[in-house]
Amino acid sequence: MSRMPYRCLRRILTTMALLVAVFGSDMAVAGESRTAISAYGEPALPADFPAFPYANPDAPKGGTLRLSILGTFDNLNPFVPKGIAAQGIWLGNRQIGAPSMLVFQGLMARSEDESFSLYALIARAVELPDDRSFIVFHLDPRAHFSDGAAITAADVEFSWALLKEKGQLYQRGYYSNVSKVTIIDPHTIRFDLAAGNRETALVIAQMPVLPKHAINPDTFETTTFTTPIGSGPYVVANVDAGRSITFRRDPNFWARDLPSTRGLYNFDEIRLTYIRDVNTQFEAFKAGAYDLRMEQSASRWATGYDFPALRDGRVIRERVPTGTPKPMSGFVFNTRRPLFADILVREALTQVLDFEWINQNLFFDLYKRSDSYFAASELSSHGRPASARERALLAPFPSAVTPDVMEGRWSPPHSDGSGSDRQSARRAIDILSMAGYELNGARMVRPMPDGRGDEALSFEIMVVSRDQERLALNYARSLQRIGVTASVRLVDEAQYWKRLKSFDFDMILNIWNVVASPGSEQMNRWSVASADREMSLNYAGVREPAAEAMIRAMVAAKSREDYVAAVRALDRVLLSGTYVVPLFYAPDQWIARRADVKRPNYTPLTGAAIESWWHAVP
Repeated sequence: MSRMPYRCLRRILTTMALLVAVFGSDMAVAGESRTAISAYGEPALPADFPAFPYANPDAPKGGTLRLSILGTFDNLNPFVPKGIAAQGIWLGNRQIGAPSMLVFQGLMARSEDESFSLYALIARAVELPDDRSFIVFHLDPRAHFSDGAAITAADVEFSWALLKEKGQLYQRGYYSNVSKVTIIDPHTIRFDLAAGNRETALVIAQMPVLPKHAINPDTFETTTFTTPIGSGPYVVANVDAGRSITFRRDPNFWARDLPSTRGLYNFDEIRLTYIRDVNTQFEAFKAGAYDLRMEQSASRWATGYDFPALRDGRVIRERVPTGTPKPMSGFVFNTRRPLFADILVREALTQVLDFEWINQNLFFDLYKRSDSYFAASELSSHGRPASARERALLAPFPSAVTPDVMEGRWSPPHSDGSGSDRQSARRAIDILSMAGYELNGARMVRPMPDGRGDEALSFEIMVVSRDQERLALNYARSLQRIGVTASVRLVDEAQYWKRLKSFDFDMILNIWNVVASPGSEQMNRWSVASADREMSLNYAGVREPAAEAMIRAMVAAKSREDYVAAVRALDRVLLSGTYVVPLFYAPDQWIARRADVKRPNYTPLTGAAIESWWHAVP
């Protein structure tokens, strides 16, 4: 065997040194490129899948889908905190029943039929090592923006840097977990990731890609009605500020034949009309002003859908099951207030809500009681004794979980459904006595610290709609029976959000919606830091280190078993803290649609996927 010339050997060694410099020491363990990734295990679909199972590849294209959005908007940039962004442009904080990601796309597409799996889109393939210390994206050379400009690695790096500095608060947090970005070539980019959060790679893979050539970073944070340029299936065709926005399908949509988009985005136009009042919105649906309604009111679902178009078959009403965890809804205690800093007070006030009476008399027994922050799923701790994995996670925090919650014996308080259950009232009074309160006539009071008289137990419930007001007034009447005064204050939307973002309230009603695979977003709800950060979703002011530790265990989990244990442990910590008076959830989606608006027979895990619907051929 001839010896390799020294010059060739030196060239090889130099090349290897350059590769290590670019890729780091993990180069050898990166593995081969793949077209899909999952949070745990392998994605459900094979590499050659033709379309998502909830999409109809043969669905006809055409027609206009008319939708109604509650509220208003003053911004076409959904990536900044300022203003109220129009729905549909990007995922953001979308309303139920509104489409998303019509204009902008992420690097990869999330399947609505799996808890957390991503498939090729702008990135045609990725490299991801087992330790998830980095991720390399190989961009599809066909990908381009709606103005024809090619999508390159420079656009991806620009998007990451801009959103990390000036994007929504959750984006700034997520994208700060990247330690280094390296453009390898115009269609290849690598993100080195901070240790401890295995979810970060998938979060970056969902990052929206913005056009570097069309965005001025200096003015990015201001509200704007400038038409955005994205790479998605639609472009913004018309805007009536605050009233409506119309999206038109892009005939040059670059990804129309990809498996992750085939059979989706079938309407030629999607028109969103904004209406400020929910009753006016419903009357508009009855009159045929829009095509699809996802109902949120049990009483309206039970009694309001008796109108000519439904009776003669022009409107179809259906209940659609979902497989995702059900949200926690409830009256939220602001524990920043001295009154609610006392867990005994919180426990007492949870006793008197008469869910059984409310559900029967106000909501036609259509709701189920919220008994978990991840209800009706394997992630819920309700009715389950803590596993060995959970107990190991919770061991450093011996006082964070109460024995009944740890053993799976806890449930929300139950009443006799009479509306005047004496036993629940007595339990509440007994607990308040342990907090130093006593009934003085018709008032619940305790001595003031300075000894000058008594202090009455009273607070305000802030609401933003008539439906919330009705529920709060019912709760206030129940509280009055034990001498507690709860005043109900209905405020307009602008004042509500202003007070909410600065935590200027005693109690509110809130729903914490849950994705199929909860993860890093939970930090914005329950971490110690978020309790003092304006605009966070930590409305209760939770400052429990155990909650934050369980979230870190969730995002660091390497197996599904470890992940489920961490989520259940978080659930136990939150339930033990009594941060809300639990309310209820709808077990299914309640949908009404025009008969000529069709949907596939297959319903994905997350429920109805509007992106897969179409108009019937005349």
